[in-house]
Amino acid sequence: MEEERIPEEIRVGEKVKALREQKGLSLKALADLTGFSTALLSQMENHLVSPSLGTIIKLAKALGVRVGDFLGETEGEPFAIVRKDERKTISRFASKEGVKYGYSYESLGFEKKNRHMEPFIVTLEPATVKTSKTSVHDGEEFIFVLEGAMEVILGNHTDVLYPGDSIYYDSNVPHRVQCHQDRVTKILAVLYTAST
Repeated sequence: MEEERIPEEIRVGEKVKALREQKGLSLKALADLTGFSTALLSQMENHLVSPSLGTIIKLAKALGVRVGDFLGETEGEPFAIVRKDERKTISRFASKEGVKYGYSYESLGFEKKNRHMEPFIVTLEPATVKTSKTSVHDGEEFIFVLEGAMEVILGNHTDVLYPGDSIYYDSNVPHRVQCHQDRVTKILAVLYTAST
């Protein structure tokens, strides 16, 4: 019987730090470009907090790189086949304290070179750190609910989506998604970002 591989975990913070240093930027300079605090950027770089998808998009734009540069884009092919045991996982947690922020995500397109869309399987979980912050960034997002129930806050609109439901929106509208009534939820999320 074949043993199932545990998907590789991507340490995005280390890539942020390497790219920031490669560009000759201080934490303060990157903070000024992104609007994030130096403390938050330092926590990301030291793998205390994994950035959300919206944060990764803002960081990529500020550093003048593609989102794929954080997720392990290869020099490979004009197509990508990612087997279920080959997904690259990015967990959203504070590792030393074990604090959960409410989701983890798996990259489904990291083998495709020069991509403009980023597909993910996202697991929404009850968060130990509750937030009312919304995300705003360039691009578009499409979400399809696979399991559970997802609450979406989009500007002044709040709704709950169930398996088979989907939503497509401009990412420059303040938005947040989370599991509904603390039910673990799986979604397919596709983010489109124009090239930098």
